[in-house]
Amino acid sequence: MSTTTIRLPEDLRSRVEAVAATQGSSMHAFMLEAIAEVTERMERRQDFHAEGQRRWKKLLKTGEYLTHDDVRAYAMALAKGENPTEPPARKMNADEQARLRASARRLGDA
Repeated sequence: MSTTTIRLPEDLRSRVEAVAATQGSSMHAFMLEAIAEVTERMERRQDFHAEGQRRWKKLLKTGEYLTHDDVRAYAMALAKGENPTEPPARKMNADEQARLRASARRLGDA
């Protein structure tokens, strides 16, 4: 394990020390846990955005999409313990796809 020095403002150090003490933890353990939690949250956020970009590019390329109603019905059936078939992808017509791609270009997303 490597060593890193961290400078904390005195008020933050006091707060960390107090919270760690109430948890029966050292400041070191508290800070490790806090850093790990924030890192994990940020990694999940980055993964979420990357997945959104991947799906956006796929939509631009294929014109295939799912409607809110189809996805909601599927999710509700899953929540009830049913084993529904996945909703079929719908396909934009050529005009819809052209408008979407033009909008994406205007936004700098194509």
